[in-house]
Amino acid sequence: MKSKAVSLPYLGWMLVFTIVPLLMVVYFAFTDVSGRFTLENFISAADYSEVFLYSLWIALISTFICLLLAYPLAFRISRMSERAQSIVIMLIMVPMWMNFLLRIYSWVLILQNYGPLDMMLNFVGIDVTLIGNSGAVIVGMVYEFLPFMILPLHTVMSKIDDSLIEAAQDLGCSSSAVFRKVVFPLSIPGIISGITMVFVPTASTFLVAQYLGGTQFMIGDVIERVFQSDHNTGSAIAVVLMVVILGFLVFMNRFGDKEGVA
Repeated sequence: MKSKAVSLPYLGWMLVFTIVPLLMVVYFAFTDVSGRFTLENFISAADYSEVFLYSLWIALISTFICLLLAYPLAFRISRMSERAQSIVIMLIMVPMWMNFLLRIYSWVLILQNYGPLDMMLNFVGIDVTLIGNSGAVIVGMVYEFLPFMILPLHTVMSKIDDSLIEAAQDLGCSSSAVFRKVVFPLSIPGIISGITMVFVPTASTFLVAQYLGGTQFMIGDVIERVFQSDHNTGSAIAVVLMVVILGFLVFMNRFGDKEGVA
């Protein structure tokens, strides 16, 4: 009884700030302005299919880059002393203490025309547009969500017993064999968690593309703009996005269960 009583505030919070808003979004998605049931909102939402696919593509690329960058870094951190690990993790988290918008705007200042990076490239004879394209959006995504890939990987890798790696080396395994047979299989739960924690917010986030993508918007930006004038269609787009993300989460959980059984 005591454990149930302790969970009541959390359940109340979830009901008021999560369940009720979700139900409202679903309600508006399946009704018109008069409150009558309709599927017209989803037909209107289909007009934004290109933006939707573009958002998923950017999310996949950003997640993959985050994994490539975070994996070796997380492994290196996990082999440090506990004190060094705490310091490095804190340094990784320091940028997260700043406001999300300020972090994005800092990249606007860095990548803008005649900004510091643009001037450095022009000095060595390289003339490229750094902002207002998909590349800038991906840079912003990776910067914002890289810590969400590092932390779960580090948590799992720090639990890998050094004796397992030493035993594999004593048995004649090369460094690449140790990675394939010991480190990588044991780090799969962290990979799955990291991919989930990065893909979900990158697929649904907004503001990043507005500031770094120029005329290229992501589905989160579309939902924000459409919802202001037509909350029924905006809700329908949000429902489609939630279904896709839910399907992704189910897939990753099943994949993780299979790996765990194996």
